[in-house]
Amino acid sequence: MKTPATFHEFTDAVSAALPRLSPQQRVIAQHVLEHPDDFALGTAATVAEAAGVQPSALVRFANAMHFSGFSELQQLFRHRLLEQAGTYRQRISAMKSNGARREGQAAALHGFVEQGIAELQRLESSLADASLRQAARLLCDAERVHVLAQRRAFPVAAYLAYALGQLDLRVQLHDGVGGMLGESVRQIQRGEVLLVTSFKNYSPEVVDAAESVHARGVPVIAITDHTLSPLKPAASALLLTGSGTPAQVRSLVAPMCLAQALVVCTGQALVEPRHARGRRR
Repeated sequence: MKTPATFHEFTDAVSAALPRLSPQQRVIAQHVLEHPDDFALGTAATVAEAAGVQPSALVRFANAMHFSGFSELQQLFRHRLLEQAGTYRQRISAMKSNGARREGQAAALHGFVEQGIAELQRLESSLADASLRQAARLLCDAERVHVLAQRRAFPVAAYLAYALGQLDLRVQLHDGVGGMLGESVRQIQRGEVLLVTSFKNYSPEVVDAAESVHARGVPVIAITDHTLSPLKPAASALLLTGSGTPAQVRSLVAPMCLAQALVVCTGQALVEPRHARGRRR
């Protein structure tokens, strides 16, 4: 395995190496992928403290990923940061320095606006155009689209079921009412596609459903947060929102924006001649 040269190569390398990493190295991998900016700007001591490990463990993790040490791995993260001039951090800092702090309810609103800006910036840097196009093609070619999410991700699934139905696709929303989720998932057949959404902490029912239909040869489209998501192994198309910062009320701004982009991309693909002539119904 060669040393990753870009951040995206690094995330792919981590996913591939995950089975051979030690439990401690998996903790480090998850931490650095969830907090790439902090890793780029921190010292070995501060990063290790945040991850709950010793600085020497960071060196061993870097070696396991074929870097000479912590500093070389950190340079990759710093290069990523330099490529994102004018990012959400700088914008938010500018807002604060211009006296954008508010009190009471206005402060709460301002906090959610800041959080939403940050999530949209992460979405833009995390999502690959090729993945979005691949997901749209799978939706266009499917005889039926099955949509599944649980808990806080359910509003995203509800929107997708509605919006994809407006494109005249055959869509079924699986809500698990009456404890019948397992039975309804077993009805998904070859020629159809399962569109799932889940974020940390991931819904076990959604992960199990994705693995189940994948094992039966049914394509899975997964909307999730980062490359270490348990949905990735089953996904034919992986759409990443980027990991959010810890918050008492986690935002759905980025997932809903991604869902809208997927619907529009699918609508555009449907009017292409190859789909207008040959789409299976």
